[in-house]
Amino acid sequence: MAATKIEWTDKSWNPVTGCTKKSEGCANCYAEVMARRLKGMGQLKYRNAFKLTLHPEDLDEPLKWKNPRNIFVCSMGDLFHEDVPYEFIDRVIDTMEKTPQHRYQILTKRAERMNEYFTTHKVPINAWLGVTVEVKRRKFRIDLLRNLNAPVRFLSCEPLLEDLGSLDLTGIDWIIVGGESGVKARPMKEDWVLNVKQQADAHKIAFFFKQWGTWGQDGIKRNKHANGKLLQGEIVQNMPKERNTSR
Repeated sequence: MAATKIEWTDKSWNPVTGCTKKSEGCANCYAEVMARRLKGMGQLKYRNAFKLTLHPEDLDEPLKWKNPRNIFVCSMGDLFHEDVPYEFIDRVIDTMEKTPQHRYQILTKRAERMNEYFTTHKVPINAWLGVTVEVKRRKFRIDLLRNLNAPVRFLSCEPLLEDLGSLDLTGIDWIIVGGESGVKARPMKEDWVLNVKQQADAHKIAFFFKQWGTWGQDGIKRNKHANGKLLQGEIVQNMPKERNTSR
């Protein structure tokens, strides 16, 4: 388990690393760049760079952490990638169930496969489930998420690449929005962000604005740290309340 700079979590846990491009947000994948960098630094875990790799040796890692943590599962991959066997996902879920002190945050672009898996498997009571919705044509992922019995169902609109229009947010508990970073980053407009926030506010959904990224609120390209994370002059980083998922 590794420390992370991702503001909405405490730690990352990567029993799966590597992925393949699935949708528009994957074009400038930060994890792919990082994996190649780590391979170049000689880190054994990333010897395959961004080729999908299972790490059974890391399955018990969260058992070593006694204090409660928010843990981002597979920040360097996608747990529900088509090449991850259900049997391996079972083992990941088993670890979650053995560590009820932690909250696990699972984010996927493969909403169909996550929905299929949890149709026949129970969602752990400490697992938050999320899907990425970066453009309008990916809004169908929300429908696949909303009926899963998770304590928190969340959307990651990062990188937000266009105005998402009207959203059906029934059953959604949390929305994260952020701009893209990196040399090839695509700009995000303030109106796009405010459209999502206004709909979240109307539904009393926790809203978390992560960052502007490489393109600032003023449309100027600069270092992401210089662009910061202020939205209309304030930091808006709300966390969700868990729902009762007793069965």
